[in-house]
Amino acid sequence: MKKIILALILGFSSLLSAQNSVSGTVTNLENKPMPNVSVYAPELHKGTKTDENGKYEFKNLPNGSLGLAFSFVGYTTQNKTINKLLKQNTLDISLTESIFEMDEVVVSTPFNKLQSQNVMKVEHESIKTLQQKGTSTLIEGLATIPGVSQISTGTSIGKPVIRGLSGNRVLVYSQGVRIENQQFGDEHGLGLNDAGIESVEVIKGPASLLYGSDALGGVLYFNPEKFADANTFKANFSQKYFTNTQGSNSSIGLKTSTDNWKFLARGSFNTHSDYKIADGERVTNTRYNETDFKTGIGYSNSSFSSVLRYNYNKLDLGMPDNGIGEQSSSKNTEFPRQGIFNHLLSLNNVIFFENSKLDVDLGYIANDRSEFENSNNASLHMKLNTFNYNAKYHFPKFGKIEAIFGVQGMHQTNTNSGEEYLIPDATTNDFGAFGTANYEWGSNVLQAGLRFDNRKITSIAHGIEGEEGYFQALDRSFDSFNASLGYKTKLAEPLTLRLNVATGFRAPNLAELTSNGVHEGTNRYEIGNAALKTEQNVQTDLNLEYKNTHFEFFINGFYNHINNYIYTSPTGEVREDNNVFAYTQDNANLYGGEVGLHFHPHPLDWLHFETSFETVTGKKQNGDYLPMIPANNWNNTLRTEFKIKDWFQEGYASLNVSSTFNQSNVSGFETASNGYTLVNLGFGGTVKLGKHAFDVNLNGNNIFDKKYIAHLSRLKTDGIPNIGRNIVLGVNFNL
Repeated sequence: MKKIILALILGFSSLLSAQNSVSGTVTNLENKPMPNVSVYAPELHKGTKTDENGKYEFKNLPNGSLGLAFSFVGYTTQNKTINKLLKQNTLDISLTESIFEMDEVVVSTPFNKLQSQNVMKVEHESIKTLQQKGTSTLIEGLATIPGVSQISTGTSIGKPVIRGLSGNRVLVYSQGVRIENQQFGDEHGLGLNDAGIESVEVIKGPASLLYGSDALGGVLYFNPEKFADANTFKANFSQKYFTNTQGSNSSIGLKTSTDNWKFLARGSFNTHSDYKIADGERVTNTRYNETDFKTGIGYSNSSFSSVLRYNYNKLDLGMPDNGIGEQSSSKNTEFPRQGIFNHLLSLNNVIFFENSKLDVDLGYIANDRSEFENSNNASLHMKLNTFNYNAKYHFPKFGKIEAIFGVQGMHQTNTNSGEEYLIPDATTNDFGAFGTANYEWGSNVLQAGLRFDNRKITSIAHGIEGEEGYFQALDRSFDSFNASLGYKTKLAEPLTLRLNVATGFRAPNLAELTSNGVHEGTNRYEIGNAALKTEQNVQTDLNLEYKNTHFEFFINGFYNHINNYIYTSPTGEVREDNNVFAYTQDNANLYGGEVGLHFHPHPLDWLHFETSFETVTGKKQNGDYLPMIPANNWNNTLRTEFKIKDWFQEGYASLNVSSTFNQSNVSGFETASNGYTLVNLGFGGTVKLGKHAFDVNLNGNNIFDKKYIAHLSRLKTDGIPNIGRNIVLGVNFNL
């Protein structure tokens, strides 16, 4: 029975076994053994911890190379690679203390190195860190990362913005699969719940070399929750309460692993009432309910590693269209509302050969989206089904050169069954092939790559010519060649320089090519353009980092030129009582960056001060400003760390002051926005009562109940402010 289940899940049989093992001891600089150090093999999804003598061991390992990451809070993470495993291998590690965040292995870039070793600057944040900031949704937490913002509709809908680019210009990956959920719509949210997600990596710049079309602006790469360490069982329950929306977020999970098999499951439920603005009034029908379930099963041996994961997400979203109306704390959504069902199935396989490996990701996403105007009969009902594949072959290492060749593709169908059609029934097929290489010598790293892509879109004619909802049949094909070149070096021991030049592309989406009707999300009549060309960009990034024991400083600068930038422009006409906007193209430039520092003064080991500033400017070729560009932001955090005897460990308290500046650089149909300053407080830690322990955090966001309207809020045109004061209490029990 076990063999049958394994065959169904993995889809291939085991290769020849090789009973390799690796063991060792982890010590500090004083040569004292370190217990409870996390030792993780990312390719095998397998982890363990050192015992009381600092010893660890992995058995039944594959031939070829193996990467191991050693991490412990307060110490510098080490990423070690054994280039050729023997039957028995010994790897001893000495960790050095570090007061800054742990260095992490970056999964979203091709060679899976530590961020400190990476050619490209990638922001890495754990979901736990984002949750400690007290934000109510995943996208709110992402918007605290420098260079990342959100286009929001109340608290329920948020779309990521990376350096001024959003929508189909930013790719979202979860479980190793690109998320496809009709993301062209401003009122279509991220569609992900933070429960069961370990961390997020943010690529701020064109990543078409690795990800193909739509990665022109960047990538959000969500790493799923890790499996339990070998031969352990873990369960936990977490609960959060939000005062502003009288909201609740509950999550329960369990996971267990043997040496070869691993399993996890997590369910969560999220419910919120209409949010309150600063004067205490609620914004009608911004309430929402979310159900999320994630599970995964994995198997690894000396020949391969395979992980099958599934994510079900159900959203019931109110759509505010009457502003501040009837006051209610009900959580039952009113009309108009959205009903969304997402199914995400992913299969990751790594097959190990003698000195190389093959990494294959397969994914299936079913997105079922309905909009209900005034009854339970859907006026708009779209079903998007997407199959993804991504195969990468890692060549044997040749001296100091690592190389990868990959193929990638997507087959997607969109079908309508509602009364209204926002886009036509259509089929999209992608295919791409790429190669990239990494050359490392001394403290220098050079990385380069080339890629070719083709996207073919065909659609079916619908409606009556000359009337709203009419779509011509479409048959378009888009080709693109792209390249990237990156260089990293140490100018001095504490000073690192990164320089990257990359191109990216984006084929126009169905809405841009075919729209012909009132788009409820923007309250305007939109007309598509079937002759639109591919967007093509080239971006230059410069990153400079200085880091010593007590001081860290970074500066990131970028210049992004986009040919054939697609946008909507008013035509001066009025149809169906709505202004008419048509899709058109022009060349555009975006430029700006982020700068920040982290100061940890000696001997005040309990004190941290962090500050960062971000800015982006976007202009069309004629000098006019681009729409939906985030305002400049200056963010400051003072954080203390402490413990109270033995019963309160890993304690922290923080004061955050976030200042958003005026945004007067607006497009022709936007209005300027005033700046504002928000003050946030945080407190938390681990409470230990005998043998039992639980985590607690208390956050106060917008603590002075500031009344403000964010520039990227879709409720701005109605003069509706953003959320007022919100107190968040969270607890997490390890059962």
